[in-house]
Parts: sequence; structure tokens; C-alpha cells
Amino acid sequence: MSEKKNTILVRANVEITPDSLEAIVANAKKLSRKDTADLVAEMISYFLLENDFEAYVKNSDNYKS
Repeated sequence: MSEKKNTILVRANVEITPDSLEAIVANAKKLSRKDTADLVAEMISYFLLENDFEAYVKNSDNYKS
């Protein structure tokens, strides 16, 4: 991430594909990271910040009934 934003930690259940989880676990092993749950959270957080989740949620057209 190029700039540091003020953020808060939100715990949520998120659906991802098994292939995504397998990739994170494989990369965690390469990085010698034991806590893959923290790495999953980091990867999702980075993705949301880098892909402007804030703008996405501000657009009411993105809300489905």
C-alpha cells in the first residue's frame, strides 16, 4: 500500500474459494508464517484498500436487496 490510511479492525465472515485459501497457506509456508488466519486477514485488507473498497461502498448502486 502506497499510503497509510486510518483504519479500524472489523471481524467478519468472508467467503473465499478453496483455491484462494490454498494459495495463502502455500505462501505462508514459504514465508515461514505459522498463523495463516492473520495472513488471510492481511491479504483481504490489502486487497480492499488497494482496490478502493471505500468508493465501492459509498456507491448505493452496489447494494443488492
